[in-house]
Amino acid sequence: MDLIHVRAVCPPELTERVEEFLAGDPYVLNLIVLRGAARHPDGDSVVCDVLTGAGNGVLRGLRELRLDVDGSLVVEQVGMAFPGPASQGATRRLGALAGAPVWEEVEARIRSGGRYPPSFYLYLVVAGLIGSVGIVTNSQILIVGAMVVGPEYGAIVAVALGIDRGERGMVRSGLSALGRGFLLTVVVTLLFGLLIRGFGLQSEAFDRGLRPVSNLINTPNFFSFAVAALAGVVGIVSLTEARTGALLGVFISVTTIPAAADLSVSVAFGSWSEACGSLVQLLVNVTVLIGVGALALRFQRRIWRYVARTQAARGGGRP
Repeated sequence: MDLIHVRAVCPPELTERVEEFLAGDPYVLNLIVLRGAARHPDGDSVVCDVLTGAGNGVLRGLRELRLDVDGSLVVEQVGMAFPGPASQGATRRLGALAGAPVWEEVEARIRSGGRYPPSFYLYLVVAGLIGSVGIVTNSQILIVGAMVVGPEYGAIVAVALGIDRGERGMVRSGLSALGRGFLLTVVVTLLFGLLIRGFGLQSEAFDRGLRPVSNLINTPNFFSFAVAALAGVVGIVSLTEARTGALLGVFISVTTIPAAADLSVSVAFGSWSEACGSLVQLLVNVTVLIGVGALALRFQRRIWRYVARTQAARGGGRP
């Protein structure tokens, strides 16, 4: 049984309406109202558990009452709950909506990944350096490691959400962070590549032109587009369902950091056609991931709205 826990501080003049709204919802459990118990802000404490599938409707109703503006509203996932008769009956009535994501939580998760402190750029540069070592040593393991370290997918999804929600500021900040981050990564990795070339530290096979890892990265084709599109869909679904294992698979399947690293290494070794191919690979992956991410977010919302309307027409759930 999936639950979210709602904690609210309610102004006294609003408490009766909030209590009435929550008590009248069949998917709200364990409702507790403590008058005058809250401080900072002062008010009445209201706590309850909500079946996750009904969370969108409950949170929407509380926000329509302006509880998030005039009071305080905190939502968190319940790690474990023992189902009782009331919760089991409510879950059955909820039907297909039991698996619906809580969109406020999904957006909060994406927005948290859309912050760009100095560590964002540090991780990006380090990932590029690891990727460059993987390229000159023909090590696929290091390329995979670079993909996992790279933080760029959080910025990509934040841009996709900004496009979906029409928030230009989020789109601008995400694209700016990606542009600055990849530019910094390419410059630092280029200097590192020149250092490798100057001291002859590249592998013998790489020096002879045997570069299977690099060739795989710098030759964009139909499959580059297909993998990026599929990764974009899986990435959004894994974020909405909080499936970290699937999200890790997305990190390993997108060719962004490896393309930036290969661009730098190719320039350092004077392989200009390979550098152009890597640049195209990078742009294709970032563009496709953003576009598919925005479409996948919008499509998922529409699907779940349709499910909610269908469920409500049958006498269960809420639209």
